[in-house]
Amino acid sequence: MVATRRSTGTATGRTRGVGRDGDGDVTSHVEDLTRLTRTWVEEQGVVLQSARGPIPNVAEFIAGEPIRGSWWGHAAGKMIYEILNVLDDDKDIVTTRLVNAKITLLHARVWPAIVRVSARLGTQRLSAIHQEHTESGAHRNHEELYPRWVPADAITAATKLSETEAFGLLPACLRYDGEPKSR
Repeated sequence: MVATRRSTGTATGRTRGVGRDGDGDVTSHVEDLTRLTRTWVEEQGVVLQSARGPIPNVAEFIAGEPIRGSWWGHAAGKMIYEILNVLDDDKDIVTTRLVNAKITLLHARVWPAIVRVSARLGTQRLSAIHQEHTESGAHRNHEELYPRWVPADAITAATKLSETEAFGLLPACLRYDGEPKSR
């Protein structure tokens, strides 16, 4: 049986590192952890990919503990890489540089709120980042300007939110009190 992890918003208090189910099946564990991570990203709405910052990050959620240094060197590094790639391909998650110019994942649940307050957040920080893995193993980023990546239904839903309601759906570090708190 796979150990389940509860979403706490921080890496503390969760199961540590990578594990196997009772049959030693790493594949089913990765699939379970991928589903759990997607659910966590949806609950959080806005998360960092791996950087430290004012909101939780995906790499530490997957690892189940704070990561010192680069996540590539962590015992869960390969799993983190696999799951980040799955999240990058998820139609309900877009990658931007919204929080502190760091790689930030936005779940579709918060897209209407993002659209509603985009002028206050800074539209230049809302370009979608798409990673391409080249044959040489290098990564190349392509940006899709905001709002081209935003689905029509999110734009429509944004019109039904007040600015206060929209900011209420976002983490405190993005709330507006004359100036955006996160750059």
